[in-house]
Amino acid sequence: MTIFFHILMTNVLPMAVVISLGIALQRAFKLDIKTLSKLNFYLFSPAIIFKLLYETEITASLIGKVLLFIGLFMVLQYAIVEVVIRIRGYKAGMKSAMRNSVLFYNSANYGIPLNQLAFAGNEKTLAIQVLIMMIQSLVPNTYGIYSVNAHKANMRQIWRTILSMPIIYVIPVAFTLRGFNITLPQMLATPLDYMAGAFIGTALITLGVQLGNMEWRISRSVAVDVGIAGTLRLVAGPLLAWLIVSILQLFMNIDSLTAAALIVSSAVPTSLSSVLLAVEFDNEAEFASQSVFVSTLLSIFTVTVVIFCLQLQV
Repeated sequence: MTIFFHILMTNVLPMAVVISLGIALQRAFKLDIKTLSKLNFYLFSPAIIFKLLYETEITASLIGKVLLFIGLFMVLQYAIVEVVIRIRGYKAGMKSAMRNSVLFYNSANYGIPLNQLAFAGNEKTLAIQVLIMMIQSLVPNTYGIYSVNAHKANMRQIWRTILSMPIIYVIPVAFTLRGFNITLPQMLATPLDYMAGAFIGTALITLGVQLGNMEWRISRSVAVDVGIAGTLRLVAGPLLAWLIVSILQLFMNIDSLTAAALIVSSAVPTSLSSVLLAVEFDNEAEFASQSVFVSTLLSIFTVTVVIFCLQLQV
């Protein structure tokens, strides 16, 4: 139990403190969540993804393993969500909202700090989290936008929105510069460092602001669905990741550290992206917001349990 509370105090609660500051700021000053979301979407998130992809040592072998894992993980999660959608008989808007609340998880403003704390800044686990963050940043800005708009907008408008997202350009540029060993000039490297350095704090504050902007009660109309989304994200997610990693270890050379990093990466709560998409495109915003709120709150305990179980296996 001492190990459990140590993990809780050193790995999870530090993030909760920053999120709480965001909640307090929102309650005191009523900040503009859309402005903060645009800062994250268009500046800080692209900056840190570019910096990490450009600077972090990532081998081709590791890229292959992580992409295989995340591909299998998202496909199987999608299949599970589709079963739930059919059982519940959701309408078009709610279908996309439920998919987004489970498939899009907080690999950036929750996952990166958690990885740094849980693995003591290990470069290999950071590289793994960067790759997952890359996919989890790319998918909401492509499939996610399509998903929330497919039932009410034409494809030309959807593609115009997708192509306006900077993240889809940042990733290939970072890999190209890295591949050709091109050094960024200081006049670009310095502001990039400033923006990337602002990401974690700003992202956690933004999450707190969004939580502070919501009523802290679960609407009866969406309570069951929020509970389903939270269970699929926080419980089924890491269990599914553990199953996939266990199978992959039988056929591939995946060490225990890589396996642990992949499982921890899957245990984080619903991404703020699902709320931002819901707000931006007016698609089940109440359900999306409450899913983020509940999953973030419960993750304080579920993520601690996941890390605790992994440490018992070591």
